[in-house]
Amino acid sequence: MTRRILLIGANSGIGLALAKRLVGRGDEVVAAGRHGDKLEELGVRVSAFDAEEAGAVLEVPDRLDGLVYFPGTITLKPFHRLVDEDFLTDFRVNCLGAARVLRQALPALKASGKASVVMFSTVAVAQGMPFHASISAAKGAVEGLARSLAAELAPVVRVNVIAPSLTDTPLAGMLLGNEAKREAAAKRHPLQRVGSADEVAALADYLLSDDAGFVTGQVMRADGGLSSLRVF
Repeated sequence: MTRRILLIGANSGIGLALAKRLVGRGDEVVAAGRHGDKLEELGVRVSAFDAEEAGAVLEVPDRLDGLVYFPGTITLKPFHRLVDEDFLTDFRVNCLGAARVLRQALPALKASGKASVVMFSTVAVAQGMPFHASISAAKGAVEGLARSLAAELAPVVRVNVIAPSLTDTPLAGMLLGNEAKREAAAKRHPLQRVGSADEVAALADYLLSDDAGFVTGQVMRADGGLSSLRVF
């Protein structure tokens, strides 16, 4: 049976890289988000959806074998400059948006019998970093949501999280905007480089697959060793 995968907010970066992998394999890929031109060029049907809108209705087929939630933010400010709205925006986009999507998609995921959900966190949750208070709080909530759902929905739906470090995507453009920034970012990682969108997409592809059929409730750290290694 052809797999049917729903991608949320996947019109660039890691999402677009994953869509190319899935379409190339022959999976049926559907998507929802605020933008969809690049996905439509791949032949993916995209429905309009804004996860931040409380009443937004997600167009969901009767069966889903996988769902990946990509919407995210990078709010980097000193703590004393953060206001309530910064925390609320990061939480709405990263965690509450994912919860809204999953509530609407749950019947279709259960209909598959062996569906997989993938969400995204950040290395900054496991590795404390200055200026990351708001986004780390929101992504920490994503990790908690994923673990709770992995327990509640087992064995029918697997739920996992990918926690990348800085990845070369449009969202991270302001942090990699010139050669000096790119070099400084690379040197912070034991592997001495930043990750690529396709590398992180490959991990998401694995978590969606039957090869990961015994993997649930995990936070997979595609971070170049940043969260766990010190190289002297």
